Amino acid sequence: MTTINFILADGSCHAVDTDDGDVVMRVAVRSGFSGILAECGGACSCATCHVHIDPSWYDKLPPMDELETEMLDFAEGVDETSRLSCQIKITPQLDGLIVHVPESQY
Repeated sequence: MTTINFILADGSCHAVDTDDGDVVMRVAVRSGFSGILAECGGACSCATCHVHIDPSWYDKLPPMDELETEMLDFAEGVDETSRLSCQIKITPQLDGLIVHVPESQY
């Protein structure tokens, strides 16, 4: 099991234990967190699963591919820690990952 820490827009932190091999977006959706719409279901075609990765974790993630980079152009509030949560595969190395969930996706 790997623990992912979701910090919601209201500042509350929710630690969720999950299986390796899943993706952050599915864990958030199953947990019922608002702010991640995931309209495309994880196909990297809508940017409604945009999140901000805590700066202490950002460089520990695999680099973005070209499609993810392009899709982030459609997300609101993108910054240097932005990622699409559907593209972050959970591995044991991500145990303790901190993900900031935006208030909403537009």
